[in-house]
Amino acid sequence: MNFPAELRYTKDHEWIRLEGDTATIGVTDFAQHELGDIVYVDITTIGKTLAEGELFGTVEAVKTVSDLFLPVAGTVTEANTALEKEPELVNNDPYEKGWMIRMKVSDPAAVQALLDSAAYAAMVQ
Repeated sequence: MNFPAELRYTKDHEWIRLEGDTATIGVTDFAQHELGDIVYVDITTIGKTLAEGELFGTVEAVKTVSDLFLPVAGTVTEANTALEKEPELVNNDPYEKGWMIRMKVSDPAAVQALLDSAAYAAMVQ
């Protein structure tokens, strides 16, 4: 499985890429593999300010629905509209085309407290 070194990860299987105070967030390669074929992504929090660990949406696979949790506090600014017509992008390219949201992070330093790729890989093996 692929866990890019430049990303940070949560125990709930989300990844985050920080650029300045803007973060892009999605689910990990491990998560999409465990979920199976993703058929729908529901993000209803655009414009909302949420705390770390709060629900920002759900992802629906053929056999299950999973909640998506915010890795750090901030304001959700954008959802990946490509996922409305092609939710399978999460399965095919979870770290690039399959991203889920972008947000303005309240405290960029909080991202560094998340798991690095080695720690995340050790957790899921």
